Amino acid sequence: MPITATPLDKLPLDKFHLPDGFKLEVYASGLANGRSLQLGDKGTLFVGSRIAGRVYAVTNQDGKRAVKIIAKGLHRPNGVAFHDGTLYVAEISKISKYPDIEAHLDQPPAPVTIYDDLPKDEAHGWKFIKVGPDNKLYVPIGAPGNNLIPPETHAQIRRMDLDGKNVEIVARGVRNTVGFDWNPATKLLTFTDNGRDWVSEELPNDELNVLTKPGQEHFGYPFCHQGNLPDPEYGWGKSCADYTAPVGLLGAHTAALGMRFYTGTQFPAQYQGGIFIAQHGSWNKTQKTGGQVVFAKLGSDGKVTSVEPFLTGFLENNELIGRPVDVQVTPDGALLVSDDLNGAIYRISYDAKHAAK
Repeated sequence: MPITATPLDKLPLDKFHLPDGFKLEVYASGLANGRSLQLGDKGTLFVGSRIAGRVYAVTNQDGKRAVKIIAKGLHRPNGVAFHDGTLYVAEISKISKYPDIEAHLDQPPAPVTIYDDLPKDEAHGWKFIKVGPDNKLYVPIGAPGNNLIPPETHAQIRRMDLDGKNVEIVARGVRNTVGFDWNPATKLLTFTDNGRDWVSEELPNDELNVLTKPGQEHFGYPFCHQGNLPDPEYGWGKSCADYTAPVGLLGAHTAALGMRFYTGTQFPAQYQGGIFIAQHGSWNKTQKTGGQVVFAKLGSDGKVTSVEPFLTGFLENNELIGRPVDVQVTPDGALLVSDDLNGAIYRISYDAKHAAK
């Protein structure tokens, strides 16, 4: 993927589609390889990257937006989190913080490393991070390859104090999660997980998982996939019943990444309490899938009852013309979507007046 951004007037907006009543516009462009999204307290949108090595800040003053590069030359700074004025940035092998960042966007403070006990593997090494309702920082460590028995240090989610101390493993058997959020009703960690490759074109599915017992649950990898598929190599002698099953399946090789519970009120009632999930799109399927943002509805038991296409059109003639990575609900109830192929952030809003009568 080139480290460039599609010019504003070349963005393929006319190819993208939303349900009736929704509007798509460009929130910001020119963010080459912009990926993970996190809003600051003062309205700054922080954006990580994977191959560009940059962290961006999009300011929004009186409707006028500006894109600033606040860090560069970093090693896969995909993960960004924000809490009490401090920006946290996760590279492959360390996490750093930038205190009081929104007051110093033009002259960012020097980063302070808070945690550097992370593996250096490139495979699934880029991170998604977030501060939970317990005021702890959560960081995943992906499996260091497609399908293998991971070392004790991998295929897990850790959490730690905001100074990098008191680290504990809260989930195991997680192949590669690049998106998670907490259910506002239950406060439970909910996360996407990318399934392994090369079983078949249709198996296994990417997963949506819920952690109910921190430190006690194993989500199956590499022994069992999608809750019911023993691994052809490592599943012998194992039972899928011994692992925590996903609450929803998200399609095979769709690359389900960023996800957020919809906590706004701007969108119609049927979206309240559900989850928007960015699917980056498949890389090795004969007929590609993903390349869209989907909406997952949850039942009263917390399990997914349906997964519906929401923002579509990124996949055209079996080629990805855009690649959704992350989603972010804004204070006014709109939804932001990052597209790292085009280096753009889109804003989705709803206007009942323009919905079909």
